[in-house]
Amino acid sequence: MNILILGGGGREHALAWAVLQNPKCDRLIVAPGNAGIAGIAETARIDTEDGAAVAEFASQNAVDLVIVGPEAPLAAGVADTLRDAGIAVFGPNRDAAMVETSKSFAKALCDAASAPTAGYASFADAAAARAYVEARGAPIVVKADGLAAGKGVTVAETVGQALDAIDDIFAGQFGEAAARVVVEDLLTGEEASFFVLVDGTRILPIGTAQDHKRIGEGDTGPNTGGMGAYSPAPVMTEEVTAAALDRIVRPCVEELARRGTPYSGVLYVGLMIEDGAPRLVEFNARFGDPECQCLMIRLGAQALDLIQACAEGRLEGARVNWANDHAMCVVMAAQGYPGEPVRGTEIRGLEQLTATSGQVVFHAGTALSEGRLLATGGRVLSVTARGDDLRQARERVYAMADAVDWPEGVFRRDIGWRALS
Repeated sequence: MNILILGGGGREHALAWAVLQNPKCDRLIVAPGNAGIAGIAETARIDTEDGAAVAEFASQNAVDLVIVGPEAPLAAGVADTLRDAGIAVFGPNRDAAMVETSKSFAKALCDAASAPTAGYASFADAAAARAYVEARGAPIVVKADGLAAGKGVTVAETVGQALDAIDDIFAGQFGEAAARVVVEDLLTGEEASFFVLVDGTRILPIGTAQDHKRIGEGDTGPNTGGMGAYSPAPVMTEEVTAAALDRIVRPCVEELARRGTPYSGVLYVGLMIEDGAPRLVEFNARFGDPECQCLMIRLGAQALDLIQACAEGRLEGARVNWANDHAMCVVMAAQGYPGEPVRGTEIRGLEQLTATSGQVVFHAGTALSEGRLLATGGRVLSVTARGDDLRQARERVYAMADAVDWPEGVFRRDIGWRALS
């Protein structure tokens, strides 16, 4: 079969790598891709947020399945257009993707489904939001309502920090995401990422992970899109997983179907677990990055079978076959990230790190120029390894990161610290 993946980050490189492990993949195209993806698949330059352009490209290239990687095409309704054209697509329609594209929508969905989450209020103007914060106090969480590339969240330790965050959002720091702001109570506990496939009403859990959002070791400094992850997440015990499915995932999926906007695709369920009780932090309408890198190296070829079954509404008989293994991903970022990253520096040494079933360097912000591999973004490489246990995965992944010759690259050396302490 011919497959098209939309996106060009580390998540999409991981998806491409996994898809290619499956012999049913005859041709793989990734749009736009990156330097690493170009080494294993065809790449194409199309507007991935233009549904008509994607559908036309898919038709011209006899594409059997489109896998949508990032959130922006989902928000633009690309999945709607592809389904209308009769093309199988992995990713929810625009209305269902609002679980991610509007935090106030996701909160209202939790209210309707009686799903446990943080107390909140939603505001369309700064004055009302500021008054709420001043009355509520700190610590408190301030979120831009719409998509903000993983950077629209401030965990404010003081009222002043929260007020500054509100002013920044309404001043347009996050573009269209600044139309509303959601202010939430701060949840305490341990965070985990739970991934389920959904084909309308049927649900198939496919893995857990734990992300590290802060730039600095010990979970300090500003939030990023993610500096590393490991899978599985020990905090996601059988009991916690069952509670998350029964109290959060199933009620919300059923509520979406009841509204006439059934969800189809992967649902990222961001959880906070305290005393064995999970509460929802956020939904995402796609795989997390860098959690996806951990999941894909563990799933391998079966990832395509699961994705195809989901896209075609055949989850009822699908099963996940997990090895008793662990994976860890360490993100190497450019200096300056999550602010303005230093671009154009050269990366060497990757030729020593041959991709195998146990180790892969997934590319995110990279490009080739006159035979040189250059860093072109904030998060640049996702160094990923498997092991029999998490400690072995950690040893392997940090040996790989140390072998990368990139003096301008920065990375955390404590990924997995909670599970390994």
